[in-house]
Amino acid sequence: MKLSRNSQAIEFSPIRKFSPIATEVKKSGVKVYHLNIGQPDVKTPDCFMDAVRAFDADVLMYQQSQGDIKFLESICDYYKREYDVEYKPTDIVVTMGASEALTMTFTTILDPGDEILIAEPFYSNYQTFVLTSGGIIKPIPTSSKDGYRYASKEKLESALTQKTKAIVCINPGNPTGLALTAEEMDVVADFAIENDLWLIADEAYREYVYDGMKPRSFANIDRLKDNLIVIDSVSKRFSACGARIGFVVSKNEEFMTGVIKLAQSRLCVSTLDQIGSTELFKLPSSYYEEMNKEYRNRRDAAYEEIMQIPDVICHKPGGAFYMMIDLPIEDAEDFLMFLLTEYRDNNETVMFAPASGFYGTPGKGKSEIRIAYVLESNYIKRACQLIRTGLEAYKTKNA
Repeated sequence: MKLSRNSQAIEFSPIRKFSPIATEVKKSGVKVYHLNIGQPDVKTPDCFMDAVRAFDADVLMYQQSQGDIKFLESICDYYKREYDVEYKPTDIVVTMGASEALTMTFTTILDPGDEILIAEPFYSNYQTFVLTSGGIIKPIPTSSKDGYRYASKEKLESALTQKTKAIVCINPGNPTGLALTAEEMDVVADFAIENDLWLIADEAYREYVYDGMKPRSFANIDRLKDNLIVIDSVSKRFSACGARIGFVVSKNEEFMTGVIKLAQSRLCVSTLDQIGSTELFKLPSSYYEEMNKEYRNRRDAAYEEIMQIPDVICHKPGGAFYMMIDLPIEDAEDFLMFLLTEYRDNNETVMFAPASGFYGTPGKGKSEIRIAYVLESNYIKRACQLIRTGLEAYKTKNA
């Protein structure tokens, strides 16, 4: 018996691929600093679990396929309060994390052979989301040397073909941490409108932009509303990754009708997770300001340490909590295996995500790594020290 071509074409996640090895290392008593996965150690707001504990219905029933109405209303209130954007509950479908929102989106808009434009490097699971929907990713090339910027008319038009159906913007970016300026967002918006493309705005890290930038959504660009699909999530915004609550938002009624059909086929999303998430979206603006400051401090601690590595290329990220680092090595996966299986400093080592898995173009990113600065500042500083000292030991070994 044979498996499908799609299942055989799907690659393992570069974020989780080496986790079984790290698990065995930790069993031997070695401390491993995990910079490979975007799982913050920030406390989930108490209001989530308080709401879940207060649930007292006798029967845990199905929810509506579109989502719990109180949760939908809390999302609408959040967009109005924080971004002055008017959404109705019918503009939103709650999903099992942003991953399902993306899967539903691509299934709704793609026919076999349709192309999706996305700047590379990009969040690796997009390969799976697009592939299983019959589409093809057309990468927009970027470079570590110019900070992975891509939002120019020339770069976008050079990637456009007759098969292009949509452009994806992860803003701020995963894995690069690139935060688009307001001017760059307008360039992308006009490109989508002029070429009759869907613009899929993955904004799971929207509030976390730094160095004087103000959070902005593509939903603030009113002329874009018929083309725009916003992907959102509670996972990173509220350090509630285990809740698995995301949602897809659009004012395009035809698109939302297609998504609702898919939502009904999988019945509904967890009732209790929606109850808890309803309260998260009632948190005041001061919560985002506090978390923004915390992640900015973590970024600065990581960047300061990384920049002590000779010949490194690393642009200070403008948002999210990821950093791409171009190291003076040939193979980041080989370096990671050295760190996990051989290198120890005070019985400690570190784990990151090799960046080649974030590229759609074969052979690219082999010298790059992605770290997630999700640990508190002292830990993130120590973890980055281990990358630096581990690299020294690795180069000595291979000299």
